[in-house]
Amino acid sequence: MAYDEGLAQLLRDDLAEEPFREQKMFGGLCFTLRGHMVAGVHSIGTMYRIDARRRAAAAAVPGAQPLRMGAREMAGMIGLSPEDTADDARRGALLALALATVRTLPPKVAKAPKG
Repeated sequence: MAYDEGLAQLLRDDLAEEPFREQKMFGGLCFTLRGHMVAGVHSIGTMYRIDARRRAAAAAVPGAQPLRMGAREMAGMIGLSPEDTADDARRGALLALALATVRTLPPKVAKAPKG
């Protein structure tokens, strides 16, 4: 199942001041900063990369849930339904936590092309 382009546009707009990149991944679309995933859109909503120090704050956002892919919980990822993603405050709170998480990480070095 494809991701919702409307949700993707919300994240693009929210990240407009950041030097982000888009990458198709996991059957959805991921938004990266300095090579690290910040957030993404998938078939059942949006996802945000949240480290352990910010997990309690993320859990306090109404509608935020640990992200599950099938039966497996994705460590370090929090999800929002499409309805909750439409709420600017909820989406903004999780995106701020995700950006804070990624800003603590060193930039990823690009891999050399295979040849």
